Amino acid sequence: MRITRCFKAGNVILGAALFSGLGFIAPVTAQELPQERAYFIDLSDRSVTELGSLGGGYASPRALNDSGQVVGVSRTVNGQFHAFITGPDGVEMRDLGIPSDYSYASDINDSGQVVGESNTSADAPLRAFITGPNGEGMRDLGIPGDYSYASGINDAGQVVGHSPNSNGIPHPFITGANGEGMTLLGTLGGTLVVPGDVNSQGQVVGYSFTWGGPPTYEGTAHGFITGPNGTGMTDLGTLGGETSYAMSINNSGQVVGYSDTASGATRAFIIGPDDVGMRDLGTLGGGLIDVPYDINDAGQVVGRSRMSGVWGPDRAFIAGPDGYGMTDLNSVVNLPDGVVLTEATGINNLGQVIAIGVIPEPESYILFLAGLGLIGFMARRKRVLI
Repeated sequence: MRITRCFKAGNVILGAALFSGLGFIAPVTAQELPQERAYFIDLSDRSVTELGSLGGGYASPRALNDSGQVVGVSRTVNGQFHAFITGPDGVEMRDLGIPSDYSYASDINDSGQVVGESNTSADAPLRAFITGPNGEGMRDLGIPGDYSYASGINDAGQVVGHSPNSNGIPHPFITGANGEGMTLLGTLGGTLVVPGDVNSQGQVVGYSFTWGGPPTYEGTAHGFITGPNGTGMTDLGTLGGETSYAMSINNSGQVVGYSDTASGATRAFIIGPDDVGMRDLGTLGGGLIDVPYDINDAGQVVGRSRMSGVWGPDRAFIAGPDGYGMTDLNSVVNLPDGVVLTEATGINNLGQVIAIGVIPEPESYILFLAGLGLIGFMARRKRVLI
């Protein structure tokens, strides 16, 4: 139960931009930046365990199933980014073994089937893949187009993602069981639709332009939900602002995402089953940006909340059943010394959570957050995250 995965690829690109010295935080070297780490959290005993990496230090967890198997992307010892999977309860990270220059795992179901994207060389196009149970074996989904991307999978093996149509514009799809076949999704009226998550009924959420879109990307994006097996498409509306994005859906049909408000803030929202009642989840510290990443079947939500203004800092949050009671995740777990959890990216039905944390040096952390804020502002001006 995870999306975007638009964000997932974006996180890798953002990290590469910051660490390669593109000018956003030029006075700070990579070694001086906060030490970002991936963590596995069990709320039943408040434990926090570092997930490790594939040898290159950096790892970004993107989804987990009810066995606690975690998938995501990690830097390898030779500097490449490869998809990974762990065993149950986040133990023993291993490379998915995809023969590629780059691979990225977006989601995992309870059988351990993994979806994502990979390429065979640096100049080869990215292609959507699906694995067998426990991440074993990989095959191209066979989606037409120059590239394809898989962002979500349910327990039946239905996969959602997108690939370009004949005009080169990304178009959304849902497959049948075990990634077989393909059905195109509709649109809210614009020329770009990006799906992110799919539940056990085959309901898909994501965002669609309501008007406009590529090639200029002028227009308005709204979150959407489909009916079972990707049929139909309903506009989820906004919290009073111009745009909204749906991020994740649980098996009850509850949807979480984020929306502009009339005041210009970005707030996390939850919507009840059957598209009932978009509700602001609130904020931890009065900041202007709150983004949820995942929701479990009890309606517990995890994500990140900006503590003040536009610049941060960020804190990982968790909300209780049906999205009530947003709480700083740092305050309810036993953290290793010096670690600050900045975002929580997934939660399963056992209350296990995956998160990203940093061990900040005060001065470099401020500059790091300034860089994030600047890039976030630029993204908001484009009005769409892809």
